[in-house]
Amino acid sequence: MRRNIEKRLFYLYTGELFSIISFVFLSYIINYVYPKLHLYSLYSFWIAFLFLEFLLLQGTVYWYVKWKKLKKEKTSITPVWIVQRLKDLQKVNVGMIIAGLIMFVIDFFYWYPLLPLGGLSIAGFIYVFALLEYINYYYVQLSYDNISDIKYLVESKRLKQASINKDFKRIL
Repeated sequence: MRRNIEKRLFYLYTGELFSIISFVFLSYIINYVYPKLHLYSLYSFWIAFLFLEFLLLQGTVYWYVKWKKLKKEKTSITPVWIVQRLKDLQKVNVGMIIAGLIMFVIDFFYWYPLLPLGGLSIAGFIYVFALLEYINYYYVQLSYDNISDIKYLVESKRLKQASINKDFKRIL
């Protein structure tokens, strides 16, 4: 059982880390191949992209610390200092959500009437994805990618509470 949890935590933290690195290269390639999207010229793209990367970094650290603690101490209980930092970062996350909305408005007025709709669409997709990732980390689990999660979902007919949210209730 412990070995399965250890594998799961390793999978989660390495997956988040891989995503951080992949998205940087992917954004560069898209901007290079499709310059008419004006992706790197859009404030909304940058705030959405940085918000997503920031969230993925929080997830990477969270899962890594749990994995490391399980390997060393045979328990995956999140240390209090990590939970407190995540609680602090939650305020920054909300600030980035608000900043994202503001940047979309700024981009709209700055680029109007020649709106780069393709670039704004990509920025909007990234922003929505980041919002879903935020909800997945801090409120309810939206990702169900293993048998036990799917079994829980089918049997209980409700979403699981996010792991970070459980830690907040345990500590704070």
